[in-house]
Amino acid sequence: MHRSIELLARAFAVLGGLVLTFLIVLTCLSVVGRILNSIFHSDILQNLAPTFADAMLATGVGPINGDFELVEVGLAFAIFAFIPLCQLDGEHASVDIFISHFPSLNRRMQILIDIAFALVLLLITVKLYEGMESKRSSGQTTLLLQFPVWWGYAASLLGAIASALVGVYLVVTRLFSIPVEQRGNTTDGSTDS
Repeated sequence: MHRSIELLARAFAVLGGLVLTFLIVLTCLSVVGRILNSIFHSDILQNLAPTFADAMLATGVGPINGDFELVEVGLAFAIFAFIPLCQLDGEHASVDIFISHFPSLNRRMQILIDIAFALVLLLITVKLYEGMESKRSSGQTTLLLQFPVWWGYAASLLGAIASALVGVYLVVTRLFSIPVEQRGNTTDGSTDS
Protein backbone atom coordinates (compact mmCIF):
# COMPACT_ATOMS: atom_id res chain seq x y z
CA MET A 1 0.00 0.00 0.00
CA HIS A 2 2.81 2.41 0.90
CA ARG A 3 4.42 1.83 -2.48
CA SER A 4 1.18 2.77 -4.30
CA ILE A 5 0.71 5.92 -2.23
CA GLU A 6 4.34 6.91 -2.76
CA LEU A 7 4.02 6.31 -6.52
CA LEU A 8 0.86 8.44 -6.62
CA ALA A 9 2.54 11.27 -4.70
CA ARG A 10 5.66 11.19 -6.87
CA ALA A 11 3.63 11.04 -10.10
CA PHE A 12 1.70 14.13 -9.08
CA ALA A 13 4.93 15.92 -8.12
CA VAL A 14 6.46 15.13 -11.52
CA LEU A 15 3.31 16.27 -13.29
CA GLY A 16 3.27 19.45 -11.20
CA GLY A 17 6.91 20.03 -12.10
CA LEU A 18 6.19 19.62 -15.80
CA VAL A 19 3.28 22.06 -15.60
CA LEU A 20 5.44 24.52 -13.67
CA THR A 21 8.21 24.22 -16.28
CA PHE A 22 5.66 24.87 -19.04
CA LEU A 23 4.41 27.95 -17.18
CA ILE A 24 7.95 29.28 -16.78
CA VAL A 25 8.61 28.90 -20.51
CA LEU A 26 5.21 30.42 -21.34
CA THR A 27 5.86 33.42 -19.10
CA CYS A 28 9.36 33.97 -20.52
CA LEU A 29 8.09 33.80 -24.10
CA SER A 30 5.26 36.18 -23.29
CA VAL A 31 7.62 38.69 -21.65
CA VAL A 32 10.06 38.49 -24.59
CA GLY A 33 7.15 38.93 -27.00
CA ARG A 34 5.89 41.94 -25.05
CA ILE A 35 9.38 43.53 -25.07
CA LEU A 36 9.88 42.89 -28.79
CA ASN A 37 6.44 44.29 -29.54
CA SER A 38 7.33 47.45 -27.61
CA ILE A 39 10.66 47.74 -29.45
CA PHE A 40 9.05 47.33 -32.88
CA HIS A 41 6.43 49.94 -31.97
CA SER A 42 9.05 52.38 -30.64
CA ASP A 43 9.51 55.73 -32.40
CA ILE A 44 13.20 55.05 -32.96
CA LEU A 45 12.68 51.79 -34.87
CA GLN A 46 9.62 53.12 -36.69
CA ASN A 47 11.72 56.07 -37.93
CA LEU A 48 14.96 54.17 -38.67
CA ALA A 49 13.56 50.95 -40.18
CA PRO A 50 9.80 51.22 -40.61
CA THR A 51 9.59 48.38 -43.15
CA PHE A 52 11.48 45.98 -40.88
CA ALA A 53 9.48 47.03 -37.81
CA ASP A 54 6.17 46.63 -39.64
CA ALA A 55 7.24 43.26 -41.08
CA MET A 56 8.12 41.99 -37.61
CA LEU A 57 4.87 43.29 -36.17
CA ALA A 58 2.99 41.56 -39.00
CA THR A 59 4.36 38.21 -37.80
CA GLY A 60 2.35 38.66 -34.63
CA VAL A 61 5.24 39.29 -32.26
CA GLY A 62 3.80 40.17 -28.90
CA PRO A 63 2.67 38.76 -25.59
CA ILE A 64 0.96 35.38 -25.59
CA ASN A 65 -2.79 35.86 -25.50
CA GLY A 66 -4.28 34.57 -22.26
CA ASP A 67 -0.95 33.88 -20.57
CA PHE A 68 -2.27 35.16 -17.23
CA GLU A 69 -5.23 32.80 -17.41
CA LEU A 70 -3.00 29.82 -18.15
CA VAL A 71 -0.58 30.74 -15.37
CA GLU A 72 -3.45 31.14 -12.91
CA VAL A 73 -4.88 27.69 -13.66
CA GLY A 74 -1.50 26.00 -14.00
CA LEU A 75 -0.11 27.34 -10.73
CA ALA A 76 -3.19 26.24 -8.83
CA PHE A 77 -2.76 22.73 -10.23
CA ALA A 78 1.00 22.71 -9.55
CA ILE A 79 0.50 23.69 -5.91
CA PHE A 80 -2.02 20.93 -5.36
CA ALA A 81 0.20 18.48 -7.26
CA PHE A 82 3.11 19.05 -4.86
CA ILE A 83 1.09 18.70 -1.64
CA PRO A 84 0.84 14.86 -1.65
CA LEU A 85 4.62 14.39 -1.69
CA CYS A 86 5.14 17.13 0.92
CA GLN A 87 2.55 15.45 3.11
CA LEU A 88 3.98 11.94 2.63
CA ASP A 89 7.55 13.02 3.38
CA GLY A 90 6.51 15.33 6.22
CA GLU A 91 8.22 18.26 4.53
CA HIS A 92 5.71 20.93 5.51
CA ALA A 93 7.09 23.93 7.32
CA SER A 94 7.22 23.26 11.03
CA VAL A 95 8.43 24.81 14.24
CA ASP A 96 9.91 22.13 16.46
CA ILE A 97 11.73 24.19 19.07
CA PHE A 98 9.36 23.08 21.83
CA ILE A 99 8.72 19.51 20.71
CA SER A 100 12.41 18.70 20.16
CA HIS A 101 12.94 18.88 23.94
CA PHE A 102 10.21 16.29 24.60
CA PRO A 103 10.87 13.26 22.38
CA SER A 104 8.16 11.23 24.13
CA LEU A 105 5.59 13.65 22.75
CA ASN A 106 6.84 13.38 19.16
CA ARG A 107 4.67 10.42 18.14
CA ARG A 108 1.52 11.82 19.75
CA MET A 109 2.10 15.24 18.24
CA GLN A 110 2.78 13.70 14.83
CA ILE A 111 -0.51 11.80 14.98
CA LEU A 112 -2.39 14.98 15.96
CA ILE A 113 -0.68 16.92 13.16
CA ASP A 114 -1.49 14.18 10.65
CA ILE A 115 -5.14 14.13 11.75
CA ALA A 116 -5.35 17.92 11.44
CA PHE A 117 -3.75 17.86 7.99
CA ALA A 118 -6.03 15.04 6.82
CA LEU A 119 -9.13 16.89 8.01
CA VAL A 120 -8.03 20.15 6.38
CA LEU A 121 -7.15 18.37 3.12
CA LEU A 122 -10.53 16.61 3.10
CA LEU A 123 -12.29 19.93 3.73
CA ILE A 124 -10.33 21.63 0.94
CA THR A 125 -11.18 18.78 -1.42
CA VAL A 126 -14.90 18.97 -0.64
CA LYS A 127 -14.98 22.77 -0.98
CA LEU A 128 -12.98 22.64 -4.20
CA TYR A 129 -15.47 20.12 -5.59
CA GLU A 130 -18.37 22.35 -4.59
CA GLY A 131 -16.67 25.35 -6.23
CA MET A 132 -16.04 23.33 -9.38
CA GLU A 133 -19.68 22.28 -9.57
CA SER A 134 -20.79 25.88 -9.05
CA LYS A 135 -18.56 27.13 -11.88
CA ARG A 136 -19.61 24.24 -14.13
CA SER A 137 -23.32 24.88 -13.62
CA SER A 138 -22.94 28.63 -14.18
CA GLY A 139 -21.06 28.14 -17.46
CA GLN A 140 -18.51 30.82 -16.52
CA THR A 141 -15.55 31.13 -18.91
CA THR A 142 -12.26 32.99 -18.82
CA LEU A 143 -12.12 36.43 -20.42
CA LEU A 144 -9.51 35.96 -23.14
CA LEU A 145 -9.26 32.26 -23.93
CA GLN A 146 -12.92 31.55 -23.21
CA PHE A 147 -12.29 28.14 -21.67
CA PRO A 148 -14.61 27.06 -18.85
CA VAL A 149 -13.40 28.18 -15.42
CA TRP A 150 -14.35 24.84 -13.92
CA TRP A 151 -11.53 23.14 -15.87
CA GLY A 152 -9.03 24.82 -13.57
CA TYR A 153 -10.99 23.68 -10.54
CA ALA A 154 -11.11 20.13 -11.92
CA ALA A 155 -7.35 20.06 -12.48
CA SER A 156 -6.72 21.28 -8.94
CA LEU A 157 -9.29 18.84 -7.58
CA LEU A 158 -7.21 15.91 -8.83
CA GLY A 159 -4.27 17.06 -6.73
CA ALA A 160 -6.54 17.77 -3.77
CA ILE A 161 -7.98 14.24 -3.94
CA ALA A 162 -4.47 12.78 -4.04
CA SER A 163 -3.49 14.99 -1.09
CA ALA A 164 -6.50 13.88 0.93
CA LEU A 165 -5.76 10.22 0.16
CA VAL A 166 -2.18 10.62 1.34
CA GLY A 167 -3.35 12.47 4.46
CA VAL A 168 -5.86 9.77 5.40
CA TYR A 169 -3.29 7.05 4.63
CA LEU A 170 -0.79 8.67 7.00
CA VAL A 171 -3.37 8.92 9.79
CA VAL A 172 -4.35 5.26 9.40
CA THR A 173 -0.76 4.02 9.29
CA ARG A 174 0.30 6.12 12.29
CA LEU A 175 -2.73 5.14 14.38
CA PHE A 176 -2.29 1.42 13.75
CA SER A 177 1.50 1.25 13.85
CA ILE A 178 3.49 -0.13 16.77
CA PRO A 179 4.51 2.67 19.14
CA VAL A 180 8.15 3.70 18.92
CA GLU A 181 8.81 2.60 22.54
CA GLN A 182 7.75 -0.99 21.73
CA ARG A 183 9.62 -1.46 18.45
CA GLY A 184 12.88 -2.51 20.13
CA ASN A 185 11.29 -5.24 22.29
CA THR A 186 11.47 -8.84 21.10
CA THR A 187 9.09 -11.62 22.10
CA ASP A 188 11.43 -12.99 24.79
CA GLY A 189 11.63 -9.67 26.64
CA SER A 190 15.12 -8.72 25.49
CA THR A 191 15.70 -5.60 23.45
CA ASP A 192 17.19 -5.25 19.99
CA SER A 193 20.07 -2.84 19.67
